[in-house]
Amino acid sequence: MGDAIETLGIIAGNRSLPLVLAREARAAGVRKLVAVGFEGETDPALAGLVDEIVWVRVGQLDRMIQSFVTAGARHCVMVGQIAPRNLFDLRPDLRAVKLLWRLKERNAQTVFAAIGDELQKDGVTLIQATPWLRSLMPGRDFSLGRVADPGELEDVAYGFRIAKEVSRLEIGQTVVVKQGTVLAVEGFEGTDRCLARGGELAGKEGAGVAVKVAKEGHDLRFDLPCIGTSTVETCARSGISVLAIEAGRTLILDQPEVAELLRKHKIALVTVGAAPGEQGNGRPAA
Repeated sequence: MGDAIETLGIIAGNRSLPLVLAREARAAGVRKLVAVGFEGETDPALAGLVDEIVWVRVGQLDRMIQSFVTAGARHCVMVGQIAPRNLFDLRPDLRAVKLLWRLKERNAQTVFAAIGDELQKDGVTLIQATPWLRSLMPGRDFSLGRVADPGELEDVAYGFRIAKEVSRLEIGQTVVVKQGTVLAVEGFEGTDRCLARGGELAGKEGAGVAVKVAKEGHDLRFDLPCIGTSTVETCARSGISVLAIEAGRTLILDQPEVAELLRKHKIALVTVGAAPGEQGNGRPAA
């Protein structure tokens, strides 16, 4: 797909993923990159990696769409997070008001899917960014940092089952467990606060096990699960001993730096489950 696209639009959320996507897409031969950045969210450094960037407020839906139309972008991707609270604090334009009015349920999945429909009305197709990011998504039997012990791996397998069920209910995508007990479940507050709460409940000795998954049937056009240095630092502050991510469905940003931090803080990172198209038993790498 990437080779056939000459002009690509980027709906850029926060953190480093939009920058990574811009570099990878350019390396893959995309000639023109047009970004829409959100004030207070998107890293300003993205401007140096794209041909055009338009800055908007969260909620300026029509301006965002028309920026791509004007630039001749027939395809766009959505990468990077937009803080969940901003979906509710936004100051919507008329087009966004009409979109929100039509939605019976207002969460990240429904709002972003509806944005994809609005883009399509103006001839811009929202597509997956995964063709340019596949190298950042480790498969099964992947590990970094120290080696997890058998008891921790049992908690990973248990946490994986719980996290998949919680994500199916659209509550969150991360859980923290310890010795077969669920300590924390991610809700509206996001992953970092879930890790901090789980670490606190694990006690002074720490040793909580965090498991992050993708929702079953997750629309990979937006909200790609990812971890990076900030995630590892949060785990270290919270006394998390193992961080498990779903194979083939989670991005690792800044992997060399992540690996160094894992070694420094004696944290194990493993993949759990089978990547799409792989056979697997749902257990992590040993």
